[in-house]
Amino acid sequence: MKLLSFLFLASMVAKSSQLTCQNELRRPEITDIAVECGTSSVSLAIQICPVVYTGYNESLLILNHLFDKPECKGTLDESVTPPVVRFTFPINMTNACGSTFLTTSAAGTGIFADFSNIQTVNVSGVVRSHDPTEGVVTYNAELKYYYSCAYPLEYLINNTQVDVSASSIAVRDNNGSFISTLSMELFSDANYITPLVIPSLGLELRTDVFVQVKAANLTNQYHVLMDRCYASLSPQPTNSTFFNLFVSCSKDQMTTMSENGDSHHARFSFPAFRFVEQQNETVSTYYLHCITRLCEISTCGDFKQCNNRRKRDAQSNGVSEATTLSSAIPIVTRNENSLISKEEAVSSSSDSDSRMGLGIAVGVLTLAVVVVVAVAAVLYRRLRPF
Repeated sequence: MKLLSFLFLASMVAKSSQLTCQNELRRPEITDIAVECGTSSVSLAIQICPVVYTGYNESLLILNHLFDKPECKGTLDESVTPPVVRFTFPINMTNACGSTFLTTSAAGTGIFADFSNIQTVNVSGVVRSHDPTEGVVTYNAELKYYYSCAYPLEYLINNTQVDVSASSIAVRDNNGSFISTLSMELFSDANYITPLVIPSLGLELRTDVFVQVKAANLTNQYHVLMDRCYASLSPQPTNSTFFNLFVSCSKDQMTTMSENGDSHHARFSFPAFRFVEQQNETVSTYYLHCITRLCEISTCGDFKQCNNRRKRDAQSNGVSEATTLSSAIPIVTRNENSLISKEEAVSSSSDSDSRMGLGIAVGVLTLAVVVVVAVAAVLYRRLRPF
């Protein structure tokens, strides 16, 4: 019976080899698995030919010991060379095909130095071979393909690397990012329906600006929480002049928080202002930037507590360099103190000079007329007969 089982397995593997691999048969290598860390799902691609060479086929590769879930089984893809077995599962704790979710925390550095708790969630698991041989011994080596995706939950940051455990055959860790799901929009109404349209001459000072940071196609286990939003004269968060609208629980007295950390969007508003540095310009132009984290629903309340923000050494480890989540359009406000533009000032100066020249000419002409009349009167008195 054991011999029949072995012969059946050998026959099945030989058939798979003939159909899919031909000259691609070889020993397994560490590069046999590719991992794609998407914003809503994780995708795995495992080369099938090394699997066949070891004594298995696609139906014998099991994701996280789940034998009874069809949606977690691999699918053979022969449209690519070399052919692969593909696994895809959502980033959701309830149905991630047995994947492990581990959230780690580290102190912020650089632009995040104000925050003591920067989180990264690591999604990991393993695809193992299942040996159907019955008996005391087997001639098939065990295959293990470990995968790992690290998702930073704080943005303006690049992807953050985390370490994963090694395996006997292959391991792939990868950095994912939810940054592509995030967007910032400006509105002109408190219902966040009408997009803000900025006139060519700029907004009037104190015009209400409504800001929304939103996550699209995000798994339900995370909410959007803004840690800091500020305006700067530069479209990128550099060393240019900036103004904090809010940092954690500390906010400018003119900023109004509407919603933060309660859903897939966060909202606040502020009245339009100008930078004093641009007082000699016709308009004041600046850009919005928001440091935004995705917090797990169970922990969002903790991050809203003011004691979670404290100044840390900018040299601490834990966060890579920053990228930007900024407003797509600049905010332009009128400089009310500049009543005329430079062109108007030059024009006004020219008009004033013209009026002054005309006045002088008229004055000289009037004086000449008076002199002529006076001389004529004197001559008339002398020459008239008595």
